[in-house]
Amino acid sequence: MTPSSQTLKAPINWTAAITLLGTPILSMIAIPLYAYHHDFSLSAWISLFFLLAFSSLSITAGYHRLWAHRAYEASLPLKIILMIGGTFAIQNSILYWASGHRTHHRHVDDVEKDPYSIKKGFWYAHLGWMIRDYPAAEANYKNAPDLMNDKLVMFQHKYYVPLVIAVHSIILLSVGWAVGDIWGVILLGGLLRLVLSHHVTFFINSLCHMFGKRPYTDENTARDNFWLAIATWGEGYHNYHHIFQYDYRNGVKWWQYDPTKWLIWTCSRFGLARNLRRIPSLNIKKAELAMKFKYAEQDLAIYGHHVSEDFHNMKHRIAQEYEAFTHTLNDMAKLKEQEMLAKKQRMTEKLHQMDDKLKLEFQLIEQRLQHHRARLEIMVKSLPKATPPSA
Repeated sequence: MTPSSQTLKAPINWTAAITLLGTPILSMIAIPLYAYHHDFSLSAWISLFFLLAFSSLSITAGYHRLWAHRAYEASLPLKIILMIGGTFAIQNSILYWASGHRTHHRHVDDVEKDPYSIKKGFWYAHLGWMIRDYPAAEANYKNAPDLMNDKLVMFQHKYYVPLVIAVHSIILLSVGWAVGDIWGVILLGGLLRLVLSHHVTFFINSLCHMFGKRPYTDENTARDNFWLAIATWGEGYHNYHHIFQYDYRNGVKWWQYDPTKWLIWTCSRFGLARNLRRIPSLNIKKAELAMKFKYAEQDLAIYGHHVSEDFHNMKHRIAQEYEAFTHTLNDMAKLKEQEMLAKKQRMTEKLHQMDDKLKLEFQLIEQRLQHHRARLEIMVKSLPKATPPSA
């Protein structure tokens, strides 16, 4: 999409432009020069990794999953640590970041209202939206009353610039002094770490809306991408996140790489986090199977003009099986409502008996769900493979 003339004339945000364009240029000049004349200590390289993890995870676990989505609750000590790490990442205040991200979710792919819509191209979604003061990216905190009532969030927002200076001075000078390589830590753990931290986060806005699979929904451009999950500390499972944004997990499969999820879960074991929100597995499976069914129908549409009658019969059977699966899910939802009501009103023996009856019905319906799920997956896997469009 070609930006409008009004968009092109948006005034430059000089603070953002100097920071986001100046730091990569400075790193490409200063780091090779220092390496040529002095070389870097092993401690400086190690500081790069740990400080990158600290700042990046503070964005993913703090700015994103805690403050933007309220996917879990954090104790005050954990919130302070995540606030410091987020400040160290220099991605603006919690209030500004989280409010803008909520707007992105509400208006994803809307070229007028999405602050970093991929519909305007890679450059705009990755960096461009911050370098100019585009109308869609203007701060509007009406969607963040909870954050405006958070004293820690507002403290950081009010004193953001002094905090950025203080946090960088204390962390970099302390680590540099401790390992005996102040300039090495400043250049690697400070400058290079900042550039990497920025672009790792920006990949989520750009590449995660361009490359990968859409196993849960195709109603927006967000994709799941294993390789981007590695680069973005677990945020690469972006298709899942856009349909189930309030889950504290992005990678819900046991094998999916999501260190942010593991960090939050570990904090909960130590009492630093609580009320971790999870989307019920049945809802996840329903979305996943709905997309498999949709892709199967697309395959049938592609091959339909030259396939046998047996193949068309399979299409009919898949439709029937999917309908039965959905009906069973609805039965499960109704039973869950009855169970909640029984728990609230459980005061007599009669209700206890009702609860036992519900448990038995749950077991029977779960068996039906397993049966339908297995049959659906076998049927879908038996279809000819047609690669779904990536865009």
